[in-house]
Amino acid sequence: MIPNIIPGVRRLPEPSRVDRALRALERASLRRTPQRLAIVRAFVDDPSHPTAQMIFDRLRDEMPTMSFATVYNTLASLEQAGACRTLRLDGPAGDGGVRFDPNVDPHDHAVCDRCGAVADVPAPARKEPLPRVEGFRVHAVERILRGACTRCAPG
Repeated sequence: MIPNIIPGVRRLPEPSRVDRALRALERASLRRTPQRLAIVRAFVDDPSHPTAQMIFDRLRDEMPTMSFATVYNTLASLEQAGACRTLRLDGPAGDGGVRFDPNVDPHDHAVCDRCGAVADVPAPARKEPLPRVEGFRVHAVERILRGACTRCAPG
């Protein structure tokens, strides 16, 4: 955090992840509804890379009238606004579905092939330039490390 430069003048606090995500939805012309607020709060600090179904199940008792489509569409809108990333994982980690990642900083992922747990892994600094592919523009580089988490690895 940058220190105060002018004595007696306080800096405004950095916006929280929830605030940044809500602003992203507003930039996407989506109103701040109680359902969207609950979805954002349930998602932005969740390091488990949940599916839309996981978030829907988590909020079902709190908001029984909310539809699954509202959860999925809100997460998709957050991705379009640059406030989250989607991971398409095969096998137990995604059950063929999409996982959502609130961390938009560059990083890789470790995926447990047994239980489906997904964890962020700091991306190493790349020393070599990316290969050029004619007719293709790279917008992101992702690596997925597969194996077994500490809960699932044999003793």
